[in-house]
Amino acid sequence: MDQFKYKGNKELGLQFGRIMGDQLQRSNRFYPDVLIPPPLFPAKEKRRGYNQAIVLCDGISESMKIPVLDKAIIRRHHTETQTKKGRVKRRKNMEGKFVLTNAEAIRNKHVLLVDDVVTTGATLEALRK
Repeated sequence: MDQFKYKGNKELGLQFGRIMGDQLQRSNRFYPDVLIPPPLFPAKEKRRGYNQAIVLCDGISESMKIPVLDKAIIRRHHTETQTKKGRVKRRKNMEGKFVLTNAEAIRNKHVLLVDDVVTTGATLEALRK
């Protein structure tokens, strides 16, 4: 995972995504219409080089043949890193940080939110709201 997250190995992330998509299909429990990755604040994405969650979504999309909506939500504000925060501080750090830019794109759709790392779920919970 280190190679994907910190060393720029996008192909590894795509392969992880393909495996995730295959497993989702085999489970017969999830039938998403669209995939949405959490957006990074633009300066952070530039520093990292890419959004790892989008790469995972691209692999899932390839496997499941469903679209990735990586512009449907934007990150309104920069947030401090979550890595050293506990559950409560993580949730507070993410409150109100995301804005839905295209409600029509997800209206009446089953949306699968995909992040590259899920610890407490604070980012996904903020996205859901």
